[in-house]
Amino acid sequence: MGPSRLLTRQTSLAPAVKRLCSQQAPAGYRTFASVSSTSVNPARNHKVVVVGGGSAGLTISHQLLRTGKFSQDDIAIVDPAEWHHYQPGWTLVGGGLKDKNELKRPLQSLVDPKLKLYTDSLATFQPEDNTVTLGTGSKLTYDQLVVAPGIKVDLASIKGLPEAVSNPDSNVSSIYTFDTVDKVFPTVQRLRAGQAIFTQPAGVIKCAGAPQKVLWLALDHWKRAGLYQPGGGDAASPIRIAFATALPAMFGVPKYSAALETLRQERGVEGLFAHDLVEVDGNTAVFALPEGKGQVRQPFNLLHVVPKMGAHAFVRDSPLANAAGFVDVDDATLQHKKFANVWSAGDASSLPTSKTAAAITAQAPVLVGNLVRTMEGAGESRPGYDGYTSCPLLTEYGKVMLAEFKYGGVPQETFNKIGWDQATPRRAFYHLKKDFFPWVYYKSMVKGTWGGPKGWIN
Repeated sequence: MGPSRLLTRQTSLAPAVKRLCSQQAPAGYRTFASVSSTSVNPARNHKVVVVGGGSAGLTISHQLLRTGKFSQDDIAIVDPAEWHHYQPGWTLVGGGLKDKNELKRPLQSLVDPKLKLYTDSLATFQPEDNTVTLGTGSKLTYDQLVVAPGIKVDLASIKGLPEAVSNPDSNVSSIYTFDTVDKVFPTVQRLRAGQAIFTQPAGVIKCAGAPQKVLWLALDHWKRAGLYQPGGGDAASPIRIAFATALPAMFGVPKYSAALETLRQERGVEGLFAHDLVEVDGNTAVFALPEGKGQVRQPFNLLHVVPKMGAHAFVRDSPLANAAGFVDVDDATLQHKKFANVWSAGDASSLPTSKTAAAITAQAPVLVGNLVRTMEGAGESRPGYDGYTSCPLLTEYGKVMLAEFKYGGVPQETFNKIGWDQATPRRAFYHLKKDFFPWVYYKSMVKGTWGGPKGWIN
């Protein structure tokens, strides 16, 4: 689960800051950045304004700072969230492997003191005037703008879903929000027999492999408990499993899709392809079929739902957006196609690649390099991003298929240099996903010192 996050709106962080400052900060936390939650001078200018303090926003802000070309408060971050979440870890929470609270940090503790943090929402963009308006009505002007607020996870996009996931007695859950992720594994543990359905919607989502990661972990849990036996019939296998995806295949990259299709058939999972969940009606899932072919209704005893997702309204309705609502940037340079001093990376961008935290490790250095070149008048932006992204697909407890690819669905595998085919699930990849990636994320990535497959950045 790629990795930018859903912004949690807060009107003020003052109480939280007071509590945090009165406690000893956990080891590894940064000194708090300068914070403003009150009205600012409308003429206040920053060299760079970064909208969003998620994976992309923090990584880019700190990489910019590390260039040595910015002084105190030259770079500002705008984000109303109190907490920063390591969202790729939520699949581990859904599998009973992590506690969701292990994976969050106070946002202020992750922001370098030389950065200015505005704990406010973003209302509108005025790129013709190099200005943004905050939720308080205050205005910030900038020389360069980075737009990285992630995308919206919309539970309400599926009729009946908000009520179902919030009902503690229902077996409907989702790994895609902080409030619902810890319901997933208890529903898996509670199910002793019946039909389990795992869904994937049409359209853009965070980490396209995450919808089936929780499926494979649940299957392995039930198999170890003696409740699932592929092809054994109802007597031998009390639980039946289906994967209902709006896609025509298991995954968007042919190499990994073929390997996952083999797993699906070997493990007896029913494939409901081109099925897009549109409603949760009691214990029935309602799916829309493509090309106006109508709907089908599927009873369930457990339903794991991936909601539809899309651009935040303040991005979608702005002059920066393309027709799909995402920030309209060049695929290789990450520079806006109309406004030369506007940039975007991560989930909010129009980049035609899977939206993951791994993608940001490759996007951020390209954006930072080109932004600095533009700021210094050193010439045109240089193409450097090839669409690299990665999805560590948990296929069971103890094994991961490490999908790595670039634009066009072309595999770009790190470990083929030592002869490993990454379509083969391995224990080594499992420990990368479960142990190393969460550690390096907070230790280095959001501080601007992790380059993904390229290793640490000086």
